[in-house]
Amino acid sequence: MNRKLTSGFLSILNAKILVSFVGVLSLPLVVRALGADGYGNYAFLMSTFSMLMILVSSGVTEGVQKFVAEERDLAGWREQVLGFYGKLAVGLALVGSVLVAGATWLGLVDGLLSPRFRIYFYLLAGLVVAAQLRAFVRRSLMGVGLEKYSESLVVTGKLTWLGVSLGLAWVGYGVAGFLVGKIAASALTAVVGGFVLSRHVSIPRVLRPSGPSFPRRELLSFNGLNIVLVLLLMSLFHVDIVMLRLLGDSAQTGYYKAALALAEYMWLVPISLQTLLLHSTSNLWSNDRREAISDLATRVTRYAFLLTALLAIGVYALADRFVPFYYGQAFVVLLEPLTLLLPGALGFALARPLYGINQANGNLRPLIVATGGAAAVNAGLNYALIPLYGMSGAAAATSVGYGSMFVLQVACARHLGYDPLSGLRPVRLLATVAVGAPLIVGLDALVSSTLVAFAVVPAVGFLAFAAAALGTGALDAEELLEAAELLPDPVERGVRLIVP
Repeated sequence: MNRKLTSGFLSILNAKILVSFVGVLSLPLVVRALGADGYGNYAFLMSTFSMLMILVSSGVTEGVQKFVAEERDLAGWREQVLGFYGKLAVGLALVGSVLVAGATWLGLVDGLLSPRFRIYFYLLAGLVVAAQLRAFVRRSLMGVGLEKYSESLVVTGKLTWLGVSLGLAWVGYGVAGFLVGKIAASALTAVVGGFVLSRHVSIPRVLRPSGPSFPRRELLSFNGLNIVLVLLLMSLFHVDIVMLRLLGDSAQTGYYKAALALAEYMWLVPISLQTLLLHSTSNLWSNDRREAISDLATRVTRYAFLLTALLAIGVYALADRFVPFYYGQAFVVLLEPLTLLLPGALGFALARPLYGINQANGNLRPLIVATGGAAAVNAGLNYALIPLYGMSGAAAATSVGYGSMFVLQVACARHLGYDPLSGLRPVRLLATVAVGAPLIVGLDALVSSTLVAFAVVPAVGFLAFAAAALGTGALDAEELLEAAELLPDPVERGVRLIVP
């Protein structure tokens, strides 16, 4: 990666690492503050909210991130894009908020769920506006190359939400307190981010109407198709939770959501890459540099496989120790769903960067077909398996849906004119897993102490897996040294001393 791409990736990755670290430390507090029943209801509300925000936000936020990053021969292009999407973002947020509040006032929530959910949905109506402004500001900052600010705000928002939410839960507000925390954190980051953005763009120009040559139709077409695309993508994240809550109960949903949270930590780097590649490959597509795109996609896919496979093996090996230690003994029931989720989580990790590259192309119809196929598989299997097997059925169905996403994204990539598997080295990758997995699982079995296992298995397992990757040729020494440049100086120097 070039210097600018590396800088953007590090800003996004570092923020996600910090947010994940805070999440790992705070999740047991959140689960204990809400209980399995309350946590299940909160997960259901957040899944419902996320599906709603697809219609309100997805076409706006990803559109501004993509188009503001492009270099076009049009005076004031950046400000015109920001102005167009800013007005659209506010309008859609107000419409969405009114619809949620109106539906709640008419009694639809009482009829479908229960009266206690009424206050939750009124708070969601306020969250629609706050979250829309936060997302628009963050994506705008990313599009103009200010990832160091946009991602710092993500960390600030996480800490604000956690502090407000746990404080309100402590005094008895429960799920409502967590929703208020979301509103407060979103509003704060939107205000601060808007101030930062105003220092780098001309606000008077942003507020002016777009010129006659501004390609409104192109942007609106991307928005409409992107809403469909993101709706299909987000269904992969939330259909299982919504179906499990409606067909099962809140406690079972809470256990399953806890298993998903552990599996999703494996996506830390792939999601960072997807976020970066959406705007960083737009210019490659506009200049028709398909060979460069193929090379970048292949390397990213290979690196994502090695890292995510290592994490999946580690989660599998340590889950029986970690889950009761982390969540409490009652959550041991999630071990089976977690194990079933791991293969699909690996496949979905490989799909995330390709999804970002395919989306940056701008031709969303093939991407909609590919993502729609995975969504259909996921929804159909969840509907068939949840009534029979509960949360284990949801995990198995979702795992297959996640895995199909990678296959279909590869097919979409080839349709668009590049091959993300051209230099993947699949035999060497599988050989690395075949060598590394038994070593890591066997080491865990040899260590009797839980705390010692937490300290020893990840460190020794990483070294063993890295050695296997170098030995099989899945990873070159030169590539390892390039990756080491992204690490802190003491670690980089250590790697350079060991690797020839």
